[in-house]
Amino acid sequence: MQTISLAGVRVPALGIGTWYLGEGSPAQTALEVQSLRTGLDHGLTVIDTAEMYGDGAAETLVGSAIQGYDRSDLFVISKFYPWHATATKMRAALEASLRRLRLDYLDLYLLHWRGSTPLAETLAGAQALQQAGLIRAFGVSNFDVADLEELAGLPGGDRVAANEVLYNLQARGIEYDLMPYQQKRDMALIGYSPFGSGSGRTIRLPRPIHDIARAKHLSDHQLMLAWTMRDRVLSIPKAATPVHMTENLAVQDVTFTRDELAAIDRAFRRPTSKKPLEMI
Repeated sequence: MQTISLAGVRVPALGIGTWYLGEGSPAQTALEVQSLRTGLDHGLTVIDTAEMYGDGAAETLVGSAIQGYDRSDLFVISKFYPWHATATKMRAALEASLRRLRLDYLDLYLLHWRGSTPLAETLAGAQALQQAGLIRAFGVSNFDVADLEELAGLPGGDRVAANEVLYNLQARGIEYDLMPYQQKRDMALIGYSPFGSGSGRTIRLPRPIHDIARAKHLSDHQLMLAWTMRDRVLSIPKAATPVHMTENLAVQDVTFTRDELAAIDRAFRRPTSKKPLEMI
């Protein structure tokens, strides 16, 4: 099982995403709970959610799914809106998330994207939450290099634990500068939407890459997921059914040869210059 260091904790490089979970029928929600528990039962420890997802529905689902598990074995991440980035609003948002999750603390709390609140104010609020024991670590999401450099120059900015960004075969811009920046500073990189499906579309593999997947006994989705995890990235795909979760679990030890990676690079080009940070 591939692992990475996240806020000082060694965790699997495969996490559990929850975007759009908890928003369907009771039967679908029950299936989603089973899916999360399948992941937990097979060694996955990181669950990524947000107050934005279904206006708290995903957090509520996670709160149900994790009942009965040892809290110390879980690494739970949630995210708050940029308009909740003041110290007062951040605490209120966190307390609401903790109620839905049925938890006393979060392992990692992320600013979902940058808004109008000064970063210094948000950092001070996050530090207060840490001192209160309500979060173990603080991070950001959808931040580019310039944003992280600004953070690093502020009091406490050097303790930002992670940055969560879009990363998949069609969204490789971060490889040019953001990924090296974070690796140099031991800041964990969390990649969302490994299939590109958060935008309502799924990446289609050209025939040569499809053939590589088949030769490795992988589905196209499994190849896409394994590829995102190959270089110290925590990938957080959503799995709404136990079958889908089991398919995700199967890629944890997949590796690629140099020739396979070269073929993928020919089909989905590496960035050779700075690209605007992509978000969905």
